[in-house]
Amino acid sequence: MASVLLADEAAGVVRLPKKIRLGMIGFDGHPGEILGQLKHLPDVELVAYAIDGSDPLSLESNLKNAFVRQAKRYEEFADMLEHETLDMAAINNNDGRRAKALLACAAKGIHAIAEKPLALSRADLEAVRRAYAKPNLRLGCLLPMRFSPPFLALKQILDSGEIGEVLQVTGQKSYNLGPRPEWQRHGETYGSTVLWIGPHLIDLMRFCSGRELVEVAGYQARVAHPELGDMEDVTGAVYKLDNGGTGTMHMDYLRPDSAPGHGDDRLRLAGTKGVAEYMESLGVVVLSEKKKPYTVSPLPPAGSVFMDFVESVYLGKQAMLSLRDIYRVNEITLATHEAAREHRFLKT
Repeated sequence: MASVLLADEAAGVVRLPKKIRLGMIGFDGHPGEILGQLKHLPDVELVAYAIDGSDPLSLESNLKNAFVRQAKRYEEFADMLEHETLDMAAINNNDGRRAKALLACAAKGIHAIAEKPLALSRADLEAVRRAYAKPNLRLGCLLPMRFSPPFLALKQILDSGEIGEVLQVTGQKSYNLGPRPEWQRHGETYGSTVLWIGPHLIDLMRFCSGRELVEVAGYQARVAHPELGDMEDVTGAVYKLDNGGTGTMHMDYLRPDSAPGHGDDRLRLAGTKGVAEYMESLGVVVLSEKKKPYTVSPLPPAGSVFMDFVESVYLGKQAMLSLRDIYRVNEITLATHEAAREHRFLKT
């Protein structure tokens, strides 16, 4: 048995105490975070999926996946939940349909890991919170960026004390617009750009700085690109930190087609003893009181948000992404969206 376990570990395989029946709802957003880990989880079987209004291009791409090809197809998630016995659901439908799918899974006693945001309103988020407060029912969220090497490195720098207490944190996401699915052009299915991509940065700002975001003011608008309908192409938000410091978050869909890569993600932590920041073009750079500026190398190994969730549910490991963090990120995101919509300061 020991030799088998060592072989599994060397191959990156994680064994679970029982077979897990997984169902997928939709293929929008980041279904690759789920599908890409199934080869490492031989005890998790994708038995069924529901199309649930998925964008045709995203659906076409994901239907080629070997695990998806072997699963049973349904058009609507309600039919899948009625006819399949599932242990876990991965929910990647559009933003407007997500809370309904989460509540349906909770009613069936099915663990769920969902795309973000969990809901487009505080009322729906509270309904999800109540539903998953049941004993032995677990909820995860696809916030994968905290598991990527640059941001794990920033977290390690913070925890080492090298940059002291963070007083300012700045986050950026700049994306290539590219072709957009139809559901992102309508407020009832998209919500807003803050609600769609904001959770990534809000999670990173909290995780990497060790600070809480307690108050927010913001803006978001579609200034150009009339073809986008309700989808905003620029956003900006300012936060008060729990220690009196400040945070800023700015996001846009203005990265030109000529740029290398789809996105330009950045995070800067300014502390009482130094500064640490990540830019894709420079890597993770640190300037502190006791060292000359240096670039962190090697970076920590990448993790997986789905693996983190599965191991916490079935192996009892402490999740790196806790349920408290999941709810706080969604609460702050909703407050940021409301502050931008209503043009006022809001407590988060």
